[in-house]
Amino acid sequence: MPLSGGNSTAERDTNGRVHWLVGVAEPLRGLAHKIRTLRGWRGRVVAFGAGALSVLAMAPFFIWAILFFTLPVLVWLIDGTVHLASADPAARPFKAKHLRSAGLTGWWFGAGYFLAGLFWIGEAFLVEAERFAWLMPFAVALMPAGLALFYGAATAAASLFWRPNLFRLLALALAFSAAEWLRGHILTGFPWNILGYALTWPLPLMQSAGIFGIYGLTFLALLIFAAPLVASADAAELRRPQAAMAGFLIALVPLSAAFVYGLVQLATPVPSPVEGVRLRLVQPSVPQRDKWRPEKQRDIFFDHLALSRQGPNGAEDNLVGITHVIWPEAAMPFLPLDTPAALQAIGQMLPDGTLLLAGALRADGPITPDAPRPRAFNSLIAFGSDGQPIAIYDKIHLVPFGEYLPLRPLLEGIGLQKLVGWRGGFSVGVSPRPLFEVPGLPPTGALICYEAIFPGAIVQSSRRPQVLINVTNDGWFGETTGPHQHFHQARVRAVEEGLPLIRVANNGITGVIDANGRVLARLNLNERGVIDTVLPGARPPPLYARFGDGLFALLWLAGAGLLWLVHRRA
Repeated sequence: MPLSGGNSTAERDTNGRVHWLVGVAEPLRGLAHKIRTLRGWRGRVVAFGAGALSVLAMAPFFIWAILFFTLPVLVWLIDGTVHLASADPAARPFKAKHLRSAGLTGWWFGAGYFLAGLFWIGEAFLVEAERFAWLMPFAVALMPAGLALFYGAATAAASLFWRPNLFRLLALALAFSAAEWLRGHILTGFPWNILGYALTWPLPLMQSAGIFGIYGLTFLALLIFAAPLVASADAAELRRPQAAMAGFLIALVPLSAAFVYGLVQLATPVPSPVEGVRLRLVQPSVPQRDKWRPEKQRDIFFDHLALSRQGPNGAEDNLVGITHVIWPEAAMPFLPLDTPAALQAIGQMLPDGTLLLAGALRADGPITPDAPRPRAFNSLIAFGSDGQPIAIYDKIHLVPFGEYLPLRPLLEGIGLQKLVGWRGGFSVGVSPRPLFEVPGLPPTGALICYEAIFPGAIVQSSRRPQVLINVTNDGWFGETTGPHQHFHQARVRAVEEGLPLIRVANNGITGVIDANGRVLARLNLNERGVIDTVLPGARPPPLYARFGDGLFALLWLAGAGLLWLVHRRA
């Protein structure tokens, strides 16, 4: 009899769990049904809004819990486009219009995501509003519209393998991670705010970037954030509580594993700082409107010199004990190598044994009436204590429409050559990326501006650098989310490569980042000052540094193989 009573208790517990799960999930079932049946402009507005809200998962907000709601909305909208309002597989005859509808759903989601995440690009057109303000609406609208095509392609591709079960989430994760990889490579690439960045905060979660890279984290993010609510709604619809449990496990297991792994990584001993190196990072906070005015160039240059002689407390110390001074991108908005007085002033500032690393412009020939357009470069130049250049890195990954003009013969005809920062635009430096060999520093990887956002592309030499130095000027984008997003992405590169990253910006954010992504020191937006710091040590190369996107490719292929098997058996 005790056995019989035990079975009754277990049965009651099971029934209770079923009723509880179905009861809790029932409102989700109703919500999912309403979203699936949205048509026309209502569905587009919801997709656009879900995409816009998803930006809250990025820097500087890091409210990644929002994706637990916005990604299920995207799934339910796609459900509706492929006639998955019911769980009956027979109700899903695939038609071309479903592919088109699914693609449009993804495009509207992407349009909201990129408009909310990249609106700050418009700030650049207000720096010289009298010349460029008229272009701002086009840039703010057209760039998100173009980038959203990748998300539209992703949802269209995923709909080809859509099924009324959790495997549709695998299809979405595969399609989105592939689309994000393509976004980072096609037409020079623009991997800004890749969805995987949602899994890089707080710091313990960021450590997984050293294994999977940001594209691998994107694959995981789509599964983790979409699964709980989608599975719960499915459970209520199918009266299968185990489906809800599966969804929560899909989220909980990898999140927990990543967090524990991160804690272990952060608990390992920190590499010792590089001996004999002490850096001074200079953030002058020059107003962007003044930066390129010829009449301001001399004042800007001498302001950099004066600030470099001051310690963090503002007292002049003449660089005693400092081995390397680092200025931001385009700190000298002229051609210092062709300006003997500038080289002399640099030599007078630097004591023996101290070097200056400065962002500057350089040309490969003199500017004359016969040669008004020599090749020009956006460079990082190392100057010895005599003021003479001893090492040069020329930027490789140029910003379209900012540093060079695509389709130049065509676009010059409508006056867009004024957008680029130099006569005719800058030229590309030597590729693959060479090491920046500076006396007194370990082998260095130099990165100028947004070169730091390209995962897997910042270390291309056969010799691994031991430090990354990123000089930038985010002053174009004011006090918006853009500089915060840029800074965070640079932190993730440090973790992927297992290298310290020294970041020096004109108006912020300047920072010292160790190989685990910790921010050891920083100067915030529009804060004028300097940071004196040792150089943190490098870690042994993590898996991503060794294999790049190879592990992501294996993960993707394994998922694609599983999805193909399920699709063929359905």
